[in-house]
Amino acid sequence: MRDPSFRRSVSLFRAFMNEQSNPEHCYQLLARDAASQVERYEPLRGATVLDIGGGSGHFTEEFRRRGARSYLFEPDPQELGAGGRKTAGSVLADGYLLPVADGTADVTFSSNVLEHVSDPQTFLSEMVRVTRPGGLIYVSFTNWYSPWGGHETAPWHYFGAARARARYRRKTGRPAKHTLGENLFAVHIGPTLRHVRARDDVELVTARSRYWPFLASAITRVPGVREFATWNLLLILRRCPHVDEH
Repeated sequence: MRDPSFRRSVSLFRAFMNEQSNPEHCYQLLARDAASQVERYEPLRGATVLDIGGGSGHFTEEFRRRGARSYLFEPDPQELGAGGRKTAGSVLADGYLLPVADGTADVTFSSNVLEHVSDPQTFLSEMVRVTRPGGLIYVSFTNWYSPWGGHETAPWHYFGAARARARYRRKTGRPAKHTLGENLFAVHIGPTLRHVRARDDVELVTARSRYWPFLASAITRVPGVREFATWNLLLILRRCPHVDEH
């Protein structure tokens, strides 16, 4: 499934719609797609890959299948064991303070985590710290004004997060998993791009819609429109080489 293409986008969309009933298929497909995106910029065979917030380990396992030395760092023990899965080499650790030396990773990877942290800039800084100079940083997140920004309560989050949660409870009989301001945060495209471009320790390689079937990079260049149309922002960054001040 070439990226971007209608076939790929439709396949991913169908998998997302059946995520509750068939999570294994959904996350295996997403992991294969993400690994292919990484390989467009950095070979995985022989690389050291850190999967930050990778949940049940589907991404880590796909990186290993492609020949990488991959390690999973996840702060939630329930996510680590979701579906009865156990991924070897997993570490219970917070993405704000990774138990990893500076410059360890060839690739640092984070899929759909940034909208779940209250301080995304510190989270990004920690990803940069553990990446070697010249190494690749892959970050994707669902922006708040995306049709999927409210996660399980979407698209009703457009009418207010509290109202969306109340509707979800009425419809399902159970509370929503995510609460705005607790484990879900309103992250936006424009401020995120401005922050990344202002940093002197990374180079922005590409900013694009992760799932869009056409004009994936063009969408992110249009202020206002990008906040709704991007759906999910993918940032590919490279850590800048050390500068010899002498």
